[in-house]
This record gives sequence, structure tokens and C-alpha cells, in this order.
Amino acid sequence: MNLWNESLDQVKPYTVASHKIWAVSPSERRDILKLDWNEAAVPPSPLVRRRLKELMDQDDFFHLYPSTFNEELMQALSDYTQLPAENIQYFGGSDGLHEYLVRAYLKEGDRVLILWPSYDNFRLTAESTGARMFYGELGADFAFDEESFRRRIEAVKPRLVYICNPNNPSGTLVPEAVIESFLRDYPEICFLVDEAYQEFADQTVAPLVRSYGNLLITRTLSKAFGLANLRFGYLLASRENIETVSKIRNPKNINTFTQVAALAALQDVGYMRAYVCEVQEARDRFIRAFNEGPLSEYIKAFESRGNFVLIRCRTPEIKAVLGRQWEAANIFVRDVRQSASLEGCLRITVGTKEQMERVIEAASLAFLS
Repeated sequence: MNLWNESLDQVKPYTVASHKIWAVSPSERRDILKLDWNEAAVPPSPLVRRRLKELMDQDDFFHLYPSTFNEELMQALSDYTQLPAENIQYFGGSDGLHEYLVRAYLKEGDRVLILWPSYDNFRLTAESTGARMFYGELGADFAFDEESFRRRIEAVKPRLVYICNPNNPSGTLVPEAVIESFLRDYPEICFLVDEAYQEFADQTVAPLVRSYGNLLITRTLSKAFGLANLRFGYLLASRENIETVSKIRNPKNINTFTQVAALAALQDVGYMRAYVCEVQEARDRFIRAFNEGPLSEYIKAFESRGNFVLIRCRTPEIKAVLGRQWEAANIFVRDVRQSASLEGCLRITVGTKEQMERVIEAASLAFLS
């Protein structure tokens, strides 16, 4: 007799990328370009390191649970998002936040519509509740078609719609006006907009939470702020939604190291913005290198508004050769497979200009030497 939740029997696990970087020494790690998980390619603000060192000199917090309400941190989030504290709640990473949201808003049998292909871990999180998954596929070259997705909403009649914006792995951005039209036209549907990469897109729907009670926005400090290992995410929503999710939130699950690091990062937004600018310039240069030069014979790069670029190799053989070449150069990228539309595709996190020149050079050696 199975003792576990039977709804898990048919659930497909989320596939993680290579973690070889943690199997080598720190000195070897410095030679690896880990471009497979969309982490920041540089350390966070120096202020983070300084504050954590100061924290380590204190001996009166290790044995205590962390603060369950960090007023200074909440104020920093309010200043950054330009929203009142009543519209904000923080969590131990946006993945953990997604788990709270599906518990709060979904029950077994509920329908979930995902703009697809997208972040597959959310699919797993929602499906594990016993919810039923439906997909609204992006169009040719991963373009978003508003009317097509609207027809899909009306056909599925979901309880919740998940839109990663910018979308991972395609880099597609759904315009703010379109999302607002969905919120207005389907007030009975909850729209979860995942803004993990919003800093790189220069667009947010955050102001809309003050007008629409069917909007939930999740964010993270893992990408633009460089705090992936410390796991910090936050929710932007109406006051009523914040109060509802907070009922089941465990407030002692955000450790003191994470709280201190998050506050420090938010107090040096200029550092983050400079890094984002560098990534945006490197991203555009990287796309041009594949689409406008001799590499275009082998590979197509799609436009992106995130800190990553999706490429499609023109044959399986090209994909295999490119993958081997990058791995030999200690460059790790993501093989994306969650949809048939991703056949032949790889996703590459964008780092600094110097780092991306290394990636382009390795690709050139595979085909142009």
C-alpha cells in the first residue's frame, strides 16, 4: 500500500542542470563559467560581504531563531518597489513562495494555465497539489500572441494563470497593458506573474496590485542582486492577498544571514543597476554575434528581455558539437527540453561582456576554425 499522496504518482520531476561546479575545488571553480541556472555571473554588492562579516563577529544570534518581522528590510523593499508595506511579504526564495501560493490558492482538481514553455519548477509545484495543468503555447519564434492566449484562457477556464515575465527560457515579454487587460477581463481568475527577471526587462506590473485583487507578483534577489545561494524572494499583492498568504507563512524560515544580505543588497541598488546594464549590453552583443555573423549558418539566437538567451541549433549534430565544445571550455549551459517547441535549443545565462566573449569564441572554434 502506498502511503504517499497518490497525485504524485503521475508527476514528472523538475530536471536540474549540472552541479559539477560544487564537485571541484574553489580554485578550479574560478575557471568555470556556470551559465546554466541564470544566476548572477558576478558576486553581489561588496556591502553584502561587509555586513555578513560584521554579522559573523556577533556571537549572540546563532542559537536564536531569526527575526520574524524585519521592519528595516520591509522598508527597504517598500522603497525599492514603490509600494506600501501592506502590499509586500518576503519569503525564503521565490520557489518557496510559489509553494505557499499554490497551497493558498489551489486545491485538487483546479485548473492551472501556464504560458508555455516556461519555468518547469512552477509546473511541478502546482501539479503536486493535485491541480490539473494546461498550456498556452507561445507562437513561432516564441512570440506572444495575445488573442491566441486569450482564447486559451476562455477554453480552459483556469483557477490560476502563470505568466513568467520575462519568460524563462524564451526571453519573451508580455506587455504591461496586455496583462492589465487580462486582469480586468477575467476578475474570477488569479494571475500569478513571475518577475524573477524583471530588472533586466525594464518593465514591471507591480503598480497594478493596488488596483487588482486577482494579481500576485513573485520576485527574487537571486538574479540581478546576486543572492541565489541565500534564497530570498518576495510577494507583491493586494493587502487582502498578503494577509491570506501570511496566514500559512512560517515567519522564522528566513534566516538572519539572508535578511542581512538582502537588506545590504537593497541598500546598494546602484551596484545592481550597473550590473544589469552590463548584462543588457552583453546580451545584445551576444545575440548579434549569432544572428549577423558566420555563426548564423549554424545557430539562431532569439531576442530576450531576461539575463539569458535561447538559441536553436539548426541540426542535432550542431547542438552536440556546440555542447561538447562549451563543456570542454568549462562553459556550462542549459539543455531545455520541457516542450517540443524547444527541440534543438540551449539556454545560456548572460554574464559580463568579457565572459560572453569567451562563450562566443568557444562557439567560433567549434565551427569556424
